[in-house]
Amino acid sequence: MLTSLVALTPIIAVLLFLVVLRMPAVKAMPISLLATALLAILYWKVPFVQVLAASLEGIVIGVSILYIVFGAILLLNTLKLSGAIDTIRNSFLGITPDRRVQLIIIAWLFGAFIEGAAGFGTPAAIAAPLLVALGFPPLAAVVLALIADSSPVSFGAVGTPIIVGVNQGLQEGSVIAPVVQSYLGDLAMLDYMNVLAAQVMTVDVFVGTFLPLILVLLLTKFFGERRSFREGLKVWKFAIFAGLAFTLPALLVATFLGPEFPSIFGGLIGLILVVPAAKKGFLLPDESWDFPKKADWLQSWMGQEFASEAGYIKEKGMKKELPLIVAWVPYLLVGMFLVLTRLEVLPFKQWLLSFTIAWNNILGTDIGTSLQPLYLPGTVFVLVVLITFFVHKMQSSQLAKSFKMSAEAIVGSAIALFTAVPMVRIFINSGLNDANLQSMPIELANTASSLMGGTWPLVAPLIGALGSFISGSATFSNMMFSLFQFSVADQIGVDPTIVLSMQVLGANAGNMICVLNVVAAASVVGLLGKEGVIIRMTLGPMLYYSLFSGLIGLIYAYIF
Repeated sequence: MLTSLVALTPIIAVLLFLVVLRMPAVKAMPISLLATALLAILYWKVPFVQVLAASLEGIVIGVSILYIVFGAILLLNTLKLSGAIDTIRNSFLGITPDRRVQLIIIAWLFGAFIEGAAGFGTPAAIAAPLLVALGFPPLAAVVLALIADSSPVSFGAVGTPIIVGVNQGLQEGSVIAPVVQSYLGDLAMLDYMNVLAAQVMTVDVFVGTFLPLILVLLLTKFFGERRSFREGLKVWKFAIFAGLAFTLPALLVATFLGPEFPSIFGGLIGLILVVPAAKKGFLLPDESWDFPKKADWLQSWMGQEFASEAGYIKEKGMKKELPLIVAWVPYLLVGMFLVLTRLEVLPFKQWLLSFTIAWNNILGTDIGTSLQPLYLPGTVFVLVVLITFFVHKMQSSQLAKSFKMSAEAIVGSAIALFTAVPMVRIFINSGLNDANLQSMPIELANTASSLMGGTWPLVAPLIGALGSFISGSATFSNMMFSLFQFSVADQIGVDPTIVLSMQVLGANAGNMICVLNVVAAASVVGLLGKEGVIIRMTLGPMLYYSLFSGLIGLIYAYIF
């Protein structure tokens, strides 16, 4: 029992410092790292040099993630300064006056596209102010944007939660964990990531498709004049149509292209299908739906004084109106470049992968890591930013400001990353020790398998959700718990791919209640201090997503 408690140190520490004591991540994560390292050395008897090597490995992995985050934020800031985001926002205004439809298009489909391109909580931070600018109460905007930013998270930031999170999470040191390697056989890890991506979307077609309906039900029940689910149910056909417009294309892309593109193309194809349908009133009732008069809004719905363009950078005299297609060019370029550099039949992928920075046998241990900076999505983001500078005819001062703002924005992320990832790597690389113990994830797997047995697929998503909640990232959740989940599946005789897909889907669900995302989205609409209210409202949909995923996972495990 004590061994299991010590193995839970990373989880307990983060829960205590980040959630209970409400420390900011820049303080909570370094303390959690220190606690994990000390217990790894003192109880697990992991050699100090092993702990230090694992920490250095974590920093290198953190650099790759930070590069992706920086590129995503840089592109977003550049589009704000060029006026492209304003143009895209204004284009949504003329589609329909029905708030239910506006919510689905902006939070669900446009949010999915942004998640695929940027990830890391960006969609809620963009969609929430967009919705408020359209006339949504701030509380409704934040809650519903957070709930919508769930299903697309599996493939956020061009597949980072799977390509980096799961991939790194299944490795011990510089090699694939033995239990994983014996399962994979001759199958390469990157190819296995493609298999996992298809399994994730196969389940999510049943779960994620209903999220737009849940969004409109919550909208009319909690923010409507009549407080009625019935008004949300009136658009159930359109909501299901919009759900399938994302999940089915995402399934096809995940099956044939892998984990990098499902959310990008799913969101984009969904917009192409749903926006014209909404304009024509396809599957929509005759009556439009709107909020009560603003004078009748509850005080709890309101934030601090909110300008119509809150969350957007205002540069008087520097922005100009852009044609809609020109505004969309950068995002289309991101999608095109990513496809061209990921297809095996083209030479670009191998060219980019050939430039590798490797650090093997760190400090004389068997731990090693490597990164391919040219292949990372961050490089595509930076390249597109430079092209955008010319296409949008920006001023040099705007580009410089975008770089400066983006660099400043990632300072806090860097501190959290360079402590959270080393903590996870110590957790995973604890198998080499003088206490005759297996690694912490494997020891936890032993306990979990003995307690839950064959019902584990049902509860596996809750572990993923917990990981996102405490770490603030689906990528970190997958990195921390993938080996644990894989090992439990191996011990109870269930296909590990199914249980791993439950981990990924659970990490998506946790994104709805993750403290860092809640704070980020709330801050841009003046709702700081109401994080508890927001989390309470997103908790129900989080449980739906986790438990329904687990139920389908259980069926897959024992029937198919």
